[in-house]
Formats: sequence, C-alpha cells, structure tokens
Amino acid sequence: MGLDPDIKRIPSSKLVKPEPIFSFNKAIVDATSDLTACYKLQIAHYSSEAAEDQLEKTILYIKDKGIPVILDAKRGDIGSTAEKYARELFERFGADAATVNPFLGGDSLEPYLDYKDKGVFILCRTSNPGGDDVQGLVLETGERVFEKIAEKISNDWNYNSNAGLVVGATYPIELARVREIVGALTILIPGIGAQGADVGSTIRASGSTNVLISSSRAIIYASEDEDFESAVRLAASETREQIRSHIENAN
Repeated sequence: MGLDPDIKRIPSSKLVKPEPIFSFNKAIVDATSDLTACYKLQIAHYSSEAAEDQLEKTILYIKDKGIPVILDAKRGDIGSTAEKYARELFERFGADAATVNPFLGGDSLEPYLDYKDKGVFILCRTSNPGGDDVQGLVLETGERVFEKIAEKISNDWNYNSNAGLVVGATYPIELARVREIVGALTILIPGIGAQGADVGSTIRASGSTNVLISSSRAIIYASEDEDFESAVRLAASETREQIRSHIENAN
C-alpha cells in the first residue's frame, strides 16, 4: 500500500492535529496493517510539506509492527551525491528498500546496492504514458531501452542479490517481456487503482510470485469523510482479495 498523503485531502479530524500527516498515516496503518505486506511511502509527499519528521515517525511506526517499508524516492546521481542519497534513505529514514533511477548508469547505483541488507528497486518501465518517450526507444541491438535496463538489472547490477525493478501495471505486454528477461527477480508494480490498471492482466503478465503490487490513492482516499478508516480498510481488503483470486486462477 502506498502512503502518499495530500494535505488537501486529509480529513478535518486529522488535519487539526499537531502532526496531521502522521496522524492520518497512523490511522491508515492501524486500519490495514493486518492486510498489507509492505508500505510504500513517496518521499515528495512529505518533503514538500516540510514533514520529514512525520515521515520518520511513520516509518518507525510501521516497522514497529514488523512490516517493511519502501521509500519511493527515485533518486539518481553520481559519486558522493549518490552516497549521501543512499545514507538519507537507508540510515536517516531507515527504509528497508528504496526506488532509484538508472539513467546515470551502474556506478550511480552502487552506493544503494552496496547496502547488502536493503532492497533496491530500479526503474525499468514506469506506469506513466510519457515513460515510452525514452524507455520505448529502440537501440541498435534491436532491444528497447526498458529491455536493456531489465537485462542489466538481472545480469550486472544484482551482484548483492538485493536488486528488483519497477514496472507499471498499466503496460502488461511490457511487464510480461520484463518477466521473461529477469526470471525470478522481484518486480514492484504500481498502477493498480487510481491509474486504472487491471489486476488480472497484471498477474497474468508478471506471474504470481515475486511481485509487489502497489495501490495508493484508490485505498487511502477511499473516503475523505470522518469514517475514512473503515472505508480504507474495506478498499484494502477488496484489493487484497482481488489479487489473491487472480493469483489462485493463475496457479
């Protein structure tokens, strides 16, 4: 589940709290922690509100429940800057995994991958339509850029066995092709819910194992009224059961 709080959509009962984002997140986690394999937090939803302290508290609260946290940061830089970003994500915030951008090449990923006990999800084929502008370009080898990225993740960048990749559920044909290339590597799959991707098509494309299917807005904003906790729990439960049903059919 994605925890991407929007201050404009937080119910008034939480908005009046001294830490409204943490209060909102805590209510959602309390309502869904028994339904959720992992929480994914988009860092910009916190830093844009100068709420990094509430991000830290949310991560600690989730981890105290024994649930892993992915920090969705999509960082990408070189040298000492990449090292600082890796420290920020894994040491300052204590994330169990993070998303990173491979555009600057393998050496820019090393500072993250060198945290052997952390997961590193590398962008491959993103869920937005404009991703095809670059990711769909055909190279001289005949491969598309996203296929080459998948190959590099599988063959070169997973030297510590802690790399996964990000492929949007909105592109099931490309998702199936990535699965062919990377075998059993874990794929983080956004795009279910508000972006409109179909769960059945996603499972058929990705396979039923080694996947993390992410939904954010469709769950956490299932209601913006004061009874939002029950609506959030219902949406999370329905999403989980839908995923389970399609996995059983796939098997």
